[in-house]
Amino acid sequence: MDRCIVLVDAGYLLGAAASLLAGEPSRSRITVDHSALIQGLRERAESDTERPLLRIYWFDGAPDRVPQPEHRRLRVMPRVTVRLGALTRSDGRWAQKGVDAAMHAELTELARNRACSDVVLVTGDGDLLPGMMAAKEHGVAVHLWAVQAADGDYNQSEDLVAEADERRVLDRIWITKAVQAKELTGVCAPAPAPRPEIAAILSAPLPESALATGADRARPPAPPHHPATASPGERNGERVPATKGVPTPKDLAALRGPGAPPAKEPANATLRWSSDKGWVDRPGTPAEPPEAAALPTLAQLTTAEQRWADREEDITTVGGDPFEVGQVFARRWMGRLPEQHNVQKLATMYPRIPHRVDGELLRYAARFGLLAHKDDQIDEHDRYAIRAGFWREIDVRTAAEHGPMGE
Repeated sequence: MDRCIVLVDAGYLLGAAASLLAGEPSRSRITVDHSALIQGLRERAESDTERPLLRIYWFDGAPDRVPQPEHRRLRVMPRVTVRLGALTRSDGRWAQKGVDAAMHAELTELARNRACSDVVLVTGDGDLLPGMMAAKEHGVAVHLWAVQAADGDYNQSEDLVAEADERRVLDRIWITKAVQAKELTGVCAPAPAPRPEIAAILSAPLPESALATGADRARPPAPPHHPATASPGERNGERVPATKGVPTPKDLAALRGPGAPPAKEPANATLRWSSDKGWVDRPGTPAEPPEAAALPTLAQLTTAEQRWADREEDITTVGGDPFEVGQVFARRWMGRLPEQHNVQKLATMYPRIPHRVDGELLRYAARFGLLAHKDDQIDEHDRYAIRAGFWREIDVRTAAEHGPMGE
């Protein structure tokens, strides 16, 4: 049939784009506007082949083949089909498994069924050579697209290049319409909100005092450095030893500024980040405060219509960054609270999120592929960022209405 199909090896396309724009093939070094990228691929394919587009197949890897946020956004776009292979980690490096085989199978099946007259391949892997040859034998014209190489050399198999009917290069100008290199700022979180405790969460590693005795913990800490100006591992102009984990809420309580009220917690209770317990009480200690148990959850505040709209927003606009996930959850929760004094109740519990709300927050975050597939738990640093995002949004929205919390 007189139409074209595009098969995209996302690992090649985005890895080569990262090498070109950021100097290394790590996809974490670039930001991608997937809508603009898909539109660009469609327009370029229809122009080069002079055929209308039937479909774009997007082949990528994902841990346990669980769709990541970008895959969920892509698969609801018109004329886009996502095919996922496995993503495995070996010797500290991520590798795709099954992507080449899936592309080969799709290419040969489309050609055999005469589903198209032209196929555009965006790949560099020589394993696609048998599939390309089979497609040509079925009368399909094969167009091979390359991403401009950072060193000006080939970044595709020479056998693949030699076998293609038509070849094109997606140059830097074309790539930068949808892909940009990230700016390295030295901090992993957005600019701080007015609340100094939030700045402490985002900038300060676990202090030595948090690992020392209780008497050491009671020592008043110096005001935290602004996270935008303090380098990692540095606070108040002094080097802070690297730590093995992120602060727990109890550790963070030691970072409150001079004159701040002490954290309200049972003397012999321990706070931890895990959402399933909240307070870990010793025998004879009180349970979670009644005002915390009285706070409604987001599920209780959400109608069926809102739930559908939330899911649509998650698929189409929420990127899945842990900090952003916490902000989105907090924004919805605050926006639906019938009584805003509940926010003030929450402020008195800082830095701990009541476990009913916190558990729901982490279950929501799990939708975005943030679970570590070994034990189905969210990574410690991701949990830290999720909760920091939650508090940042609470703080920003409360400050806009009533002034910064704690004043």
